[in-house]
Amino acid sequence: MSLTAALTPHLPYLRRYARALTGSQTSGDAYVRALLEAMLEGNVKLDEEVPPRPALYRLFHSLWSTAGRNLPSAPDAPVTTAVEGRLQKLKPDNREALLLTTVEGFTPLEAAAILDCTEPEVELAVSAAMQAIDGDLASRVLIIEDETIIALDLESLVQETGHQVAGIATTRDEAVRMARKCKPDLILTDIQLADDSSGIDAAAAILRDFDIPVIFITAYPELLLTGQRPEPTYLISKPFSRDTVKATIGQALFFHEPSGRALRRHAAT
Repeated sequence: MSLTAALTPHLPYLRRYARALTGSQTSGDAYVRALLEAMLEGNVKLDEEVPPRPALYRLFHSLWSTAGRNLPSAPDAPVTTAVEGRLQKLKPDNREALLLTTVEGFTPLEAAAILDCTEPEVELAVSAAMQAIDGDLASRVLIIEDETIIALDLESLVQETGHQVAGIATTRDEAVRMARKCKPDLILTDIQLADDSSGIDAAAAILRDFDIPVIFITAYPELLLTGQRPEPTYLISKPFSRDTVKATIGQALFFHEPSGRALRRHAAT
């Protein structure tokens, strides 16, 4: 099998990981592009004794650890005192361990190989990351999902993580009306909705009025991760794990503080 054929299925997910790591589609994609260019030029090579996906992620970290870890924020990410403070609290290796295990689905042992550390160190890093990002991120979350069981599961997860469910919508129009009324801080949305409307369209309409992060949930992530158009920074595959949803919510709020949440926190202090 050629190198291109071996790596192609994994590149959309590496881009997803890089975006979550940096908090930016532009910055994350730039790191992946730099890695691919280095591979094509023969400057770096995959470990042939390791399966392609973990080998690719490990090679990515050889680039990230030397070039990206010390950046305070992504070039096109909003830079605020709150974001910078959270970045200082969350050590790079903690964030990496969290994303690799809860979003990318690697085992702690696989993540340890990618990060060149031990399995217990990964487990400690994940625990530290979760504690660091949960402290001051309480938010109002709008859920857009037409399957009742999934919607209720998401509602439970949101509440377990210390957030408030602002509402649950099942169609594009209902979601837009609900957002204007409840003014959410974050959106969790499916792609295909009850009346054949689109969660993508719903999010686009809401974002015309609010500056908030959106997490898309879909059974077909490859349809959105094509590299042909602006793509979601936060994307969860169905069926999802509870830890994946919790970690992605934390990451989205970590890199983006909507004005409404900031004002509420200020008023409470």
